[in-house]
Amino acid sequence: MSSTYCVLNYLTLENVTKTYGEKVLFRDINLQISKGQKVALVAKNGTGKSTLLRVIAGIDAPEGENAKILLRRDVKVAYLEQDPDLYHGHSVLEAVLDSDNPMVQAVKTYERALLLGAGHEEMEAVMARMDDLKAWDFEARVKELISKFGITDFNQTISSLSGGQRKRVALVRLILDEPEFIILDEPTNHLDLDMIEWLEEYLRNPNITLFMVTHDRYFLERVCNQIIELDRGQLFRYSGNYVDFLEKKALRRENESAEMEKLGKLYKRELDWVHRSPQARTTKAKSRVDGFYEIQEKVSQRVDNTELQIDIKGQRLGKKVLECYNVRKRFSDMPIVEDFSYKFKPGERVGIVGPNGVGKTTFLKMLTGETRPDSGRVVVGGNTVFGYYSQDGMAFKEDKRVLEVIQDIAEFIPLEKGQKLTATQLLERFLFSRPQQQVYVSQLSGGERRRLYLLTVLMENPNFLILDEPTNDLDIVTLNVLEDFLLDFPGCVLIVTHDRYFMDKLVDHLFVFEGKGQIKDFNGDYTEYREAAKLRERDQRRQDRADQQQAKQQTAPAPSAGLSYEQRKELNRVEKEISRLEERKSEIEQQFATPDLSPERITELAKQLAEVKSAIEDKELRWMELAERE
Repeated sequence: MSSTYCVLNYLTLENVTKTYGEKVLFRDINLQISKGQKVALVAKNGTGKSTLLRVIAGIDAPEGENAKILLRRDVKVAYLEQDPDLYHGHSVLEAVLDSDNPMVQAVKTYERALLLGAGHEEMEAVMARMDDLKAWDFEARVKELISKFGITDFNQTISSLSGGQRKRVALVRLILDEPEFIILDEPTNHLDLDMIEWLEEYLRNPNITLFMVTHDRYFLERVCNQIIELDRGQLFRYSGNYVDFLEKKALRRENESAEMEKLGKLYKRELDWVHRSPQARTTKAKSRVDGFYEIQEKVSQRVDNTELQIDIKGQRLGKKVLECYNVRKRFSDMPIVEDFSYKFKPGERVGIVGPNGVGKTTFLKMLTGETRPDSGRVVVGGNTVFGYYSQDGMAFKEDKRVLEVIQDIAEFIPLEKGQKLTATQLLERFLFSRPQQQVYVSQLSGGERRRLYLLTVLMENPNFLILDEPTNDLDIVTLNVLEDFLLDFPGCVLIVTHDRYFMDKLVDHLFVFEGKGQIKDFNGDYTEYREAAKLRERDQRRQDRADQQQAKQQTAPAPSAGLSYEQRKELNRVEKEISRLEERKSEIEQQFATPDLSPERITELAKQLAEVKSAIEDKELRWMELAERE
């Protein structure tokens, strides 16, 4: 007897269409998302990913007579857009507490009462409400979470924040609201690596249903169990994570190519028949003519396998590339760089990691000469030509056409062996078709602007590329091609990025910004660095535990009698049980990433995980009791 379960639909789309001017972004698409699913949407830049999210969130209206968007009414939905609209007059704390959540409202009222100096009776009523909702811990959690996302001044106004900081404030507000169905547009942009890993763990919660756009491939791999591709205005669904998606997409493209080849041959035969057919049509002939036009429509929908082509080669580097001698830089009393010395070698690929605000961008500007160090020297080699892709990007004139932007730099660019490309040909290689080259900059998507900016940087023919957050807003297809280009690039590459996949694929070693101006050179990629850091953290926790135990022994009124033989055996047994339970915890957490989990299975795994965590806590308490007697 087979078991059955009820799938709870959170979202249903039927026959939804959306156009942008004459361009059809998607036509008559259908989509269902059920409770517990974690779905990622991937597509090339400019094909309508963000628009689809806005349609689902109810911000943009769908098109089509039969279009339907059904969101389950009893489910709490939250949407985080790329550029959140926050009230500029609010403080950070006010913006975070701008929610209908009863606990959030209680904290908001309490904070306002403190600020305005409320009377005794009013204050008692406010505090009683906090007691009823058990909101005291929640208030501490609010401030802890804001700090975790890199904002320490809770009274800072929204108008004074950068775009990235505003997005983090909006993300904190979303998390505190505890939604069941979350819609996210590029959630990892403007987050440092520690924040991304925290968010990754949060979104893996089995009680959260997720639909998001992201280019972060590790995020896709570890969080999502389904991937939907928007391609030529239609949706294609793949179960599994990012690796499964790549394999199944390649198979789909292969099948489509074979099918198109068959249709092409059939089309030629039918075209010959239409040309030869008599004027007087029989019913059967008319049916065949109708069939011909159906084939013609399918053949006209060619599979677009066009990919970005980057074959611009950098100039040759000399023996002296870039050298730093005892470089120091401070802002007010905050050290950014303290006594940094390093000699770059030709062909080096270096990643830079560290929390937001620690001075990574300032460091890059010192290397290029845009910012002067307080002391020390930065010596640039005579043949070194920088190509600096900055986080802020290029300030394009909105009323310029795409082709004009490139022609203002150069009408053509020289290649190897005396060859050259015109501005039009160069843009085509960067996936700007000839019609799109006539589009105004104001009409480009964020990813298309980034792609255009990247082209302007590479046109300078650099041999030392400095890339500050190059992955923001770029689609996965473009990222793959950019990675392949950088792997073959003969010059030096220095990268600041929150994209762990991008960094692991490219860098040989890391400059780790540890704070207070200290920069450590780590020999390895980001994953190796994180594994080493986790080992250090674990060793530090053990050392802290040992130090605490030693301190207790030193302050104890009488010497401990020590453990008996049986207690020592129990201590060893408890240590092994803790280790076994930690392994079981990891196994259960990994199972949450399994595609197509039923709601029943999700509930069962969540129960098992809670039991294991409780058992670990009990065993650790017992271990500490026994350890204190040693």
